[in-house]
Amino acid sequence: MTEMPKDGFTIAREEGLSKGRYVVRLDGHEAEMSYSRTGERMIIIDHTGVPDALRGRGVGLALVRRGVEDARREGRVVIPLCPFAKAQIARHSEWQDVLKR
Repeated sequence: MTEMPKDGFTIAREEGLSKGRYVVRLDGHEAEMSYSRTGERMIIIDHTGVPDALRGRGVGLALVRRGVEDARREGRVVIPLCPFAKAQIARHSEWQDVLKR
């Protein structure tokens, strides 16, 4: 599934049986946020990678936002093991509802 967010770049979602990722391909570079599924209702965000050429453009934040929005829509909870995703979710009180408690 591909979606054009408010930020102006396209985020693609690639999902396999137990793992998935969100990808932004921009100006010949690729940024990603990867996750693992544990059961039907939980995802673990384990990595966010944004190349230097895309830094400062809000790509990492957009990847996390999309993951949170999809988790909410799908009734999933999130465990953010990735330090970047964890920090972004902590900064946005409106995203706290998707955290595993």
